[in-house]
Amino acid sequence: MAAPGGQRRIAADALERFAADLLAAGGFAPDHAAETAAMLVWANLRGVESHGVLRIPRYVEMVGLGLINPKAQVRQVAGRGAVSVLDADQAPGAVAMNVATEAAMGQARDHGVGWCVVKRITHAGAIGFYAEKIALGGLVAMVMTASKPLMIYHGSQAEGVSTNPLAIATPTADPSHPLVFDMSTAAVAAGKITAAKDAGRMIPLGWAVDAEGRETTDPAQVKAVLPMAGPKGTGLSLMIEVLSSVLVGNPLIAAALNGAKEPGGNGVVVALDPTAFGAEAQFAKGVSELTAAIKALPAAAGTEAVLLPGERGDGERRRRLAAGIPLAAGTASRLVTLANTLGAAVPAELA
Repeated sequence: MAAPGGQRRIAADALERFAADLLAAGGFAPDHAAETAAMLVWANLRGVESHGVLRIPRYVEMVGLGLINPKAQVRQVAGRGAVSVLDADQAPGAVAMNVATEAAMGQARDHGVGWCVVKRITHAGAIGFYAEKIALGGLVAMVMTASKPLMIYHGSQAEGVSTNPLAIATPTADPSHPLVFDMSTAAVAAGKITAAKDAGRMIPLGWAVDAEGRETTDPAQVKAVLPMAGPKGTGLSLMIEVLSSVLVGNPLIAAALNGAKEPGGNGVVVALDPTAFGAEAQFAKGVSELTAAIKALPAAAGTEAVLLPGERGDGERRRRLAAGIPLAAGTASRLVTLANTLGAAVPAELA
């Protein structure tokens, strides 16, 4: 099905099957491919193309380069009480983060809180996916990840920190619609640069710099992204590195800046059980009352409505479930080329 601007539109279930087939043909174990495809299409459904199926060619390339271990087994290597530390052995990021999510949820139900750190992961994808899963289970979530330097450290001319994302999610009075906040510490997620390149469009000033350290609007010239809110973005990123990496003895930033081999990324999944805080009956209702009060605020001039975290994505998911997911021409072309290379079937919508 055609979409505006040379895009192709494909049903979510068809795209998820195609994504899983591509990943499996590219070396992922079938169950790992299915888990990864579910996370990627979740992002596409919410309009977050930067973390969707455009990542598949790079994931397959990472298997070939030995950066993703398709046979990895995630195992616990440390922990006590409500804390657990896992070693992912370079497993696909979605697989490792799903294991950490289940571990944190189990610990939260046993102890009121679960804090799980998983080290040596690969690209985790859209971390709101894991936070939403926890909130749908009736728990409060906080999810963070850390990786190599990708972002200019405020006041310097070089990459000094990662784009460490942070997601927080909570149940509401409607169990099927949790409140989900998902952000990057960068002015923009690096994947949005790729999405702009695939779509053939320029990027705004303030997103990224080129090899000379100058701000650029050309996605093809991007060397590194800029931090969100200057020193606040780099400060938050630095502390996420402490919580995600230094705390479990797998430092990423210092290792990279000192010339050491990249040890793989890290992720933190925290789950809180509202029943441990003595306000179980009122908690979800209280969150909904809070969001209703925010929605009732008068909209600013030029703004159609006051939006809550995740609300735009929820609306986009409803529309795309009904009408299909639009793929940029560049993304669709790269996926079809990969499918032809790997001998995977191409959906009729993309043929």
